[in-house]
Amino acid sequence: MNTFKPAIHLILSAAINLVLNLSAQAHHGDAGRYEDSIIEVSGTVVTLQFMNPHSRLILDVADEQGHIIRWQAEFGNPNRMNSEFGWTRETLKPGDRITLLGRRLKSGAPYLNLTERAQVKLAQSGQEIYRTRDFAE
Repeated sequence: MNTFKPAIHLILSAAINLVLNLSAQAHHGDAGRYEDSIIEVSGTVVTLQFMNPHSRLILDVADEQGHIIRWQAEFGNPNRMNSEFGWTRETLKPGDRITLLGRRLKSGAPYLNLTERAQVKLAQSGQEIYRTRDFAE
């Protein structure tokens, strides 16, 4: 029976390693999902969702024909948004007009990544309320 202990430890160790590696890859699996170029989107806030692992901003944007398209934008987690940028659940409210600069999904879906090379401004005043460290105009 003692001869099986090393084998069980080896199998258990391999299983734990596999699970940890898969979870790390799953979180960072968005490499190549977004366009390299930055686009600008202006619209009206529907809701700001502070949640893990990424907070999300939902906004309505009018296209060239005046049709309303519902966009989503992904931020960092709530703790980072608060500690690094000073955001709370009340920073943006439904009805606020904003302008986002970020990277769009390569599929063309109305979805922006705002965790890198991104900026958010209030539309009326142009006041910047969010900028990632790597954003360059």
